[in-house]
Amino acid sequence: MPSMEIENSSISHAEEIKVLANEAFQARKYAQAIDLYTQAIELNSQNAVYWANRAFAHIKREEYGSAIQDASKAVEVDPKYSKGYYRRGTAYLAMGKFKEALKDFQQVKKLSPNDPDAARKLKECEKAVMKLKFEEAISVPESERRSIADSIDYRSIDVEPQYSGARIDGDVVTLDFVKKMMDDFKNQKCIHKRYAFQIVLQMRDMLRALPSLVDINVPHGNHFTVCGDVHGQFYDLLNIFELNGLPSDENPYLFNGDFVDRGSFSLEVILTLFAFKCMSPAAIYLARGNHESKSMNKIYGFEGEVKSKLSDTFVELFAEVFCCLPLAHVINEKVFVVHGGLFSVDGVKLSDIRAIDRFCEPPEEGLMCELLWSDPQPNPGRGPSKRGVGLSFGGDVTKRFLQENNLDLVVRSHEVKDEGYEIEHDGKLITVFSAPNYCDQMGNKGAFIRFEAPDLKPNIVTFSAVPHPDVKPMAYANNFLRMFS
Repeated sequence: MPSMEIENSSISHAEEIKVLANEAFQARKYAQAIDLYTQAIELNSQNAVYWANRAFAHIKREEYGSAIQDASKAVEVDPKYSKGYYRRGTAYLAMGKFKEALKDFQQVKKLSPNDPDAARKLKECEKAVMKLKFEEAISVPESERRSIADSIDYRSIDVEPQYSGARIDGDVVTLDFVKKMMDDFKNQKCIHKRYAFQIVLQMRDMLRALPSLVDINVPHGNHFTVCGDVHGQFYDLLNIFELNGLPSDENPYLFNGDFVDRGSFSLEVILTLFAFKCMSPAAIYLARGNHESKSMNKIYGFEGEVKSKLSDTFVELFAEVFCCLPLAHVINEKVFVVHGGLFSVDGVKLSDIRAIDRFCEPPEEGLMCELLWSDPQPNPGRGPSKRGVGLSFGGDVTKRFLQENNLDLVVRSHEVKDEGYEIEHDGKLITVFSAPNYCDQMGNKGAFIRFEAPDLKPNIVTFSAVPHPDVKPMAYANNFLRMFS
């Protein structure tokens, strides 16, 4: 067959596959869509639409690094294809890289001068960059920054007689208080700011005293539950407690980061988890996720939610307390639990993690960044991160880390999984994710893991989403990000 016919055949076949990919995308089967767009690209790599569409599917999966690569390829193939710049700008925005995003939206406006949507988005992006420049101009160096916590005296705050919500009597957070508070939250009532301050300030003192790597001892015959990302899905958190019991010394939990953002009940989630920790430090352990950071909270809703439900002061206070959260846990010297994953170098010991000075915003590289951001990959070795931060690591990396530290298993979170969990790397790594039907659109189950001592065999329990009040995810997110989602 002449080469022209072969070429035409490949092009038409690629178009057929693109149609299937678009259908998968519409059905929110984003991983399947990515596979299909990849097949179309292999048949015809000179079609900018395929690259831009695959970039959009990566954005839906929060794989912003991969989205930027694909969108860059789209504009390389066709420099006049505005959607390529649009997708890349969206991915940059999602990563908080406003200046890079602005350049792409300026290009979109230049290519589509009469598109009102493009003009509106450019304007929002310009506002975000101006705000960022202003914040940079007035920011105080870290070394000179005063603790917001030191300026708050919650005891001097009066509780109005008409307040009918949950109350803390004195300094002790009791189970009765936590139950009443959860009930109020369930009915969309807010806690009085006096008690919110009390919980968060007590939490700060407790967390500051902990090491960066916390050792957990589960006695023989006892059990321990590990949960993954909750992401502001308060009603699903209540369901976890329905299924598995409330946290207590006899029924302890570890919540493995990303308590907030995305879901619009993040304040209710974080105050509930903090209150249980205040009630009984051994009942609940909390690890930092990549979303326990100022930059993520500014973009993905927690900052806006806290301002709306409490005050600006609380935004600063939560940012300070998040910097006190431990980075990883080890259960019975055998199970390593971390939000993100492993490292860009071999030879990292548990003592190196203990030695991390964690009292800061997460850096963009190094051990702390990798603990919060990295993901496993099926291939051996290491690769670039599909998120654009951290890295991807293979089963051989997991195996060496476990051997060098005399451990049996890595448990991590950080990624949506259809079944709520995934077992990888020859059974040596488990991802657990506890936000079912993530963002009200992914259709995934949630999961948690129960470990029984002494053998610590993981028993995985999955569950489905429960109804919640009609408040959409990202309801408090920055205006510009809602426009792009």
